[in-house]
Amino acid sequence: MELKIKPQTKGSKRLFKNPVLEKLSHTHIAVPLIVFFVYSVGLLYWSATHTRLSWLVTAGMFLLGLIAFTWVEYIVHRYLFHMDTHTEKRAKMQYTMHGVHHEYPKDKSRLAMPPLLSITLSTLLLLGFRLILGDLVFSFLPGFLVGYALYLAVHYMVHAYPPPKNFLKILWINHSIHHYKDGEVVFGVSSPLWDYVYGTMTK
Repeated sequence: MELKIKPQTKGSKRLFKNPVLEKLSHTHIAVPLIVFFVYSVGLLYWSATHTRLSWLVTAGMFLLGLIAFTWVEYIVHRYLFHMDTHTEKRAKMQYTMHGVHHEYPKDKSRLAMPPLLSITLSTLLLLGFRLILGDLVFSFLPGFLVGYALYLAVHYMVHAYPPPKNFLKILWINHSIHHYKDGEVVFGVSSPLWDYVYGTMTK
């Protein structure tokens, strides 16, 4: 059963006794966004100068990476961040990864991945995808990371700003339902696509 948490309208919470770890758990939204975009540009530059991939293949793999991220975003949010918490250890892990965000959704410093973790994850993805995709990784991973950056930007905006008066308003509505009405539906943040595919979109 997922841990039930009552959202607070303001404030933050200390997660780690170690002051260094605690400081590393906070970041300004601009830092990971810059990391992911710079990393992506560097990979695309490497692809253009060190591989024989055509611009058409590069664009296609970039788009595939972008779409792939929206699926990973959904799966991670639904099955990892909202894992069953039937043991004390799992409950603590779930709270540290995501529960604290549900309890303090307005804490802007915990709406994005810290920079050290961002760089480490990007490098691990590069090494892992390189084994599978070869040179295609230099166009696929930029799309994946840009998808990640867009997710972070959307997630930050829906928590930090009022909804806009345009078609993007639905993203604010969907995420509000997930946070304040039913935490077991609407797992997509940057896109509702996979909620419709897997049947977790609210009716």
